[in-house]
Amino acid sequence: MKIVIVGAGEVGTHLAKMLSREDHDIVLMDDDTEKLNKLSSQVDLLTFTGYANSFKDLKDAGVSKCDLLIAVTPYEERNIMACVMAKDMGVGRTVARINNAEYLEEKYKEKLRNLGVDELIYPETLAGKEIASSVKQVGTRQLIEFSGGKLILMGIKIRENAPVLNKSFEELSYIESEIRAVAINRENQTIIPHGRDYVRAGDIIFFITTRSYMNKVFELTGKEIFPVRNIMILGGSRIAQKTVERLGDHYNIKIIETDKLRSQQIADRLENVLVINGDGRNLDLLKEERIERMDAFIAVTGNSETNILSCHMAKKLGIKRTVAEVENIDFMGIAESMDIGSLINKKLIAASYIYKYTLGAQVAQAKCLTASEAEVFEFIATEGSKVTEAPIKDIGFPEDATLGGIVRGQMAFVAKGETIVQPDDKVVVFVLPSAIRKLEKFFK
Repeated sequence: MKIVIVGAGEVGTHLAKMLSREDHDIVLMDDDTEKLNKLSSQVDLLTFTGYANSFKDLKDAGVSKCDLLIAVTPYEERNIMACVMAKDMGVGRTVARINNAEYLEEKYKEKLRNLGVDELIYPETLAGKEIASSVKQVGTRQLIEFSGGKLILMGIKIRENAPVLNKSFEELSYIESEIRAVAINRENQTIIPHGRDYVRAGDIIFFITTRSYMNKVFELTGKEIFPVRNIMILGGSRIAQKTVERLGDHYNIKIIETDKLRSQQIADRLENVLVINGDGRNLDLLKEERIERMDAFIAVTGNSETNILSCHMAKKLGIKRTVAEVENIDFMGIAESMDIGSLINKKLIAASYIYKYTLGAQVAQAKCLTASEAEVFEFIATEGSKVTEAPIKDIGFPEDATLGGIVRGQMAFVAKGETIVQPDDKVVVFVLPSAIRKLEKFFK
């Protein structure tokens, strides 16, 4: 596939790095030559210096011959204009990053589609959605729902009190066949588990199951489930505001923001939230605001170090549920080793969301597993595809991938060796980067 990515910021750069590992013809375009030169020395791809809203620059970058244009500059008007112009040049599909949630309303999405913008992505909204899900479901490091919650992915840290500790995954399947371990993050390495592997303390294990078996997963992993009512958020960023919108009116929420003007704007916009103007790094202020009474603490300032350290401090003060936005990918492993709770990275979330458009097979959903190399895809099986030809155990699925669960109409179930995938099934697959391209031949 020929892909042009417009914008060499965090999302565009990470996406370019992901796609450069595969057999795509990629051009990364930006108006900052120095930034492009630095990246081209690290990644094998073509770069082009030009402006997103220039017909000539887009044409010279090869947009008229590309299959997919992804516009992810920091300026939504340039992204939208680039998509409109690219569509006029004959591009098959366009994706634009936006900063205005209003555009996500269906009536406006339709207008933009008519102009030539096929897909919209708002990274802050995606991050806010993940944080809200993380806070609502305690006991997990990451929770992903497939097909409206028919299948659930639960990433859980294994402690010394877990009943499954030191048991093999084969034993686990005997204990409960409707729960399957599909990926492990162990000492910053991602493993697709097999029957003889066993559970170790410190593992983050990703389980696939149905909603009715979620409590059984918590029981097997020794997790105490507690209600969340009082939440403190450090930083009044757009992610913080989108998180509050997702959480709704069922929580007592405090936001601590250093900027006085932004504090006032948030207070005016979010009436159900108490906004404190102050420095959230000040322990005396946090104690004054009764941090010890909080059920959850969310750090979403623009500084990864501040978010990591403040969540670490919140843990020390006894808060059970903490979430940190960590945008510096190099810090993800450090943050995980500090055991600070759930980690959010909006560029990884955004890149995974866009990534599904680069696959030849039909993909309903794509997600990255936090603090791991694994990706999870919800493929749609097509008539005559290889995955439907025999039981799962006989189709020669790649070793670096595992088929976790299936949604068939209104039913959902965990996949087993004897399971036969049917056309139109939604199939949840976990895969390491080395096997992503191998999967397409099973679902096309």
